[in-house]
Amino acid sequence: MNQEMNPVSDALARYKAAAYSKDVDAFVALYADDVHVFDMWNQWELRGIDAWRGMAQGWFGSLGTERVVIDFSDVVATVGADIALGHATVTYTAVSAEGKDLRSLDNRMTLALRRAGATWKIFHEHTSGPIEHKSLKGMIKRSA
Repeated sequence: MNQEMNPVSDALARYKAAAYSKDVDAFVALYADDVHVFDMWNQWELRGIDAWRGMAQGWFGSLGTERVVIDFSDVVATVGADIALGHATVTYTAVSAEGKDLRSLDNRMTLALRRAGATWKIFHEHTSGPIEHKSLKGMIKRSA
């Protein structure tokens, strides 16, 4: 399946662009009103578009003059007539206003999308990182 026909790849490209531009409306437009997110940060889950909008506003607002560059790798998608599932490794890199890389972390992301008329909307997202067994600390860098 080519990327233009793949709703998972399309959603990831739009996610990346919205985050880089800190465009809350464009970011939230990717999601269904009844979205249910298992996010890796701060809360067990987020239910509904209003909760997800609040997360995006907090995230983008916390960046100040920094930008976040997002790279997706190992993207896998399965697309049906009305449902699409995908997963990827995500690298988030904070970049200064001068373009200098400041810090980065890796996540694992799984998306579930459903067709909503002519568009696709994410109705479930799950991000995670493995937990180191002995320390019980999250591992935020992918090991080779």
